[in-house]
Amino acid sequence: MQAIILAGGRGRRLRPYTTVLPKPLMPVGEYPILEVILRQLERYGFDDIVISTGYLAELIHAFLANRKEGGARIRYSHEEEPLGTIGPLHLIENLENTFLVMNGDILTDMDFSALLQAHRKRSAIATIATFQRDVKVDFGVLEHDAAQRIRAFREKPLFHFAVSMGVYVFQAEILDFVPHGKPFGFDDLMYALVDRNADVFAYPYTGKWLDIGRPDDYEQSIEEFETNRQMYLG
Repeated sequence: MQAIILAGGRGRRLRPYTTVLPKPLMPVGEYPILEVILRQLERYGFDDIVISTGYLAELIHAFLANRKEGGARIRYSHEEEPLGTIGPLHLIENLENTFLVMNGDILTDMDFSALLQAHRKRSAIATIATFQRDVKVDFGVLEHDAAQRIRAFREKPLFHFAVSMGVYVFQAEILDFVPHGKPFGFDDLMYALVDRNADVFAYPYTGKWLDIGRPDDYEQSIEEFETNRQMYLG
């Protein structure tokens, strides 16, 4: 099974830490998050892992050159200029017909093989792992009509959204929607696939998930990893 880890971003939200470290090498406990992800992928049977690099790629190469754990084949694909989330897929050699793509900066206890199986069962072109995020508005919210007459009021409402976890399974045919050599993000791909009424499905997940590219999530991920280390490392 094939997995691509997106590890080329600049991590602007985590500055100043990411001025000297790429996000995938940010530590949770004594491990870089990239090491945690690699161990999880290997545990679930992924044996061809591609690291898509960009910013500070030489540090990722140096770290993995000394890695002794795991039996998966690890190879690299490098973007000279930022190509967004999806654009770098064109640079990867020997893409399989079905492959997993994930951001290199997330902490989750997801069974990635179960996601892959769900994708295949539906014969989807793309399956997007989703997580419920609750967003609270810390103000009283007023609703009015065109004449400015108040029609409704809600005190500090709570909204629920299904957000992308940064973990996807794709069919190779999604590349038909992706231009060569130009920045193309996950948002661009979703617009294109939805416009074509393509078979794109959600995979709602209710376990653990934190995006360490967000400062508040990163702080929480350190505590979460220390508390549930065995769950993440297997």
